[in-house]
Formats: sequence, structure tokens, C-alpha cells
Amino acid sequence: MKMIFRWHGPKDPINLQYINQIPGLYGIVSSLYDTPLGEVWPVDRITSLRDAAAAYGLKMDVVDSFRVHEDIKLGKPNREALIPQYIETLKNLAASGIKIVCYNFMPVFDWTRTQMEYQLPDGSNTLSFEASLVDRLDVSKGVIPLPGIGTKYPAEKLQALLEEYKDVSTEQMWKNLEWFLGKLVPVAEQLGLKLALHADDPPRSVFGLPRIIKNIEDHRRVLSIIDSPANGLTLCSGTIGSDLNNDVPSFINEFAARQRVHYVHLRNVKVFDNGDFYESAHPTQCGSLDMAEILKALHDANFTGYARPDHGRMIWGETGVPGYGLYDRALGIMYLQGLWEGIGKEKTKAVLQKQGPAAVA
Repeated sequence: MKMIFRWHGPKDPINLQYINQIPGLYGIVSSLYDTPLGEVWPVDRITSLRDAAAAYGLKMDVVDSFRVHEDIKLGKPNREALIPQYIETLKNLAASGIKIVCYNFMPVFDWTRTQMEYQLPDGSNTLSFEASLVDRLDVSKGVIPLPGIGTKYPAEKLQALLEEYKDVSTEQMWKNLEWFLGKLVPVAEQLGLKLALHADDPPRSVFGLPRIIKNIEDHRRVLSIIDSPANGLTLCSGTIGSDLNNDVPSFINEFAARQRVHYVHLRNVKVFDNGDFYESAHPTQCGSLDMAEILKALHDANFTGYARPDHGRMIWGETGVPGYGLYDRALGIMYLQGLWEGIGKEKTKAVLQKQGPAAVA
């Protein structure tokens, strides 16, 4: 498993020198966050990120936030005109040394939270989600009175998009995803890239929109669209695990064992029966997920892909991009690496014991 850390580029308040000081770190994951949706990612900008990381001994094999245009998700006629730009971007990513491309197919809103600074008893703060608040909000006028909604659309554009999605069923969303993958997966195969789809965050209906990547059956359907290593998954424990009906190790046992999980986001969440949750510290005792069992499932599947600690709390007075501070994510990495090392050593010890006293000695 190759541990990586999300870096938001030169504007990130966390510099690469600090990131490089995290023991055992393989590299970073980043993106061209300011590139307009649907436009080509230039080679020189991709390589500038990789070169910046390399100056500190860090690799960059993965990109996050490969955003899919709403016209593609909606299945609009002009989607055909967008595909050449996506193909060109894939070519540029491959030419720059990128191996994994993480994307999602969430309509309108990316991740959704209701508080960005939910206060925990220890004085830290974190991202949280209140299900009933989201359910009762009227967003038809394009105004979202919440700080944690992942959209940058102005009110008029958002209102128009929401209106368009009223005519898109869940099954139509699946057809639109199938069309998109049919265009890009063969190209990714030729280029040696692996696409890695991230589940809907959270894995539930939001504002009545057709969200389709929510459970294990949905993940199976994604992989069945095109049976290719280039059509893979980003498995996010915190996203999947925020629905208590989802058993994260079961996802890993099925999909990582098939070598279709290319990238993993590892974080814990504290989930309540009413659908509310907050993003806890990484250790098992802090949330609702058994992080040791999740890491063991990955180890049992011989997972050699990329993993990041995903989000973290804001601790020790740190301020910055919510969920993306340095300190708690660094703590998370050390915890996850400790679990990984311990699991590996226990397995080695068990093998030696089976071989007899001489092998142990």
C-alpha cells in the first residue's frame, strides 16, 4: 500500500516540506482545481505539480477531482462535443506519468456536509452532516443556506440545473454513466491509465437528485459496465461507511480481491441511527468503523495501490481548508501505517509458527 497525501497545489497553506516530514509517505495526490469544467488539462501544469512534489522526494501518480461535466451526467446532446477534451486530458495525464484518475458521477453537488466546523467535546472541529436538515431544505430557487455544499454554481445556474435533473431518473443516470465509460475506458486502457470511481458522498439521496453509487450492488454494476482493470473504483471508507447498512470490509473482500480497487480513502466516521454523522479521528474507538478490520481486508487482498487518510479534524489550533489540515491527517497516516505494519508482522509470525520452532528461531 502506497500512502499519499492530498495537496491542493501551490496555493495550499500546507507546504510540501511539511508534507515530506510525515514518515513513510510515498507521495501526493492533487488536481488542477481551477481548470474550468470540461476544458483540457495542459501537460505543463500537470508536470509542474509532479515536479514540485519530486523536489521533496514525493511522487504524484494519482489525480483527484477529475470532474465530469453536468451535460454528460444529464445526457444532453452536446455531450459528444465534450469527449475530445476528456480524451485529450487523459492523454496529457498519461504523458505526465499519472497512473490513477479518481472521479465521481454525483449530479450538481459533490460531497455534501451541513457543518464545516462541528465542535467535538475535545475542542477540535470537523465536518458533519445532519440528514433531517438536508431533507427539509427547499433548494428550488438555487439558494443553499449551508456552508458545506460542494457546488460553485451561481443561484440562477444552480436553479436551472436542478430543474433539468427533474427529468432524469436513476436509470437514466446509469445509462449516462455507461455512455461516458464507453467513451473513456477504451482510451484509458490504451494509455495504461486506471479510472477509479468514487461513491456518492454521502451515499443517499440529496435534494431529490438521482445519486447512483451508494451500496455494494451499485459498485458491482459499475464494474460490470466494462470488465476491464481500467474501469475501477476509489473505495472511500468514510463515504461508504456513513450508511450503516454498508459493511466496508465486504466491499474490499469482493472488489479489492478482484484487483478493481485502485485507490482508497481511509477515514472513520461517527454515524447515528437517524442518518447524521460527523468525521471522527481515524482510530476505531473514535467512530463507527472498525479501521483494523478494514486494513486487514486490504492486506488480505494483497492491496498494493494508493491510499490517503482522506479528511481530518482541525486540531491544536490549526486553521485552513476544512477537512484538509496537516496535523490530524498526519496523525491518521501514522495510525494507519501502524495498523498495516502490525497486520503484516502478525501474518509473518503465524507463517513462521506453522513452519516450526526452527523457523521462528
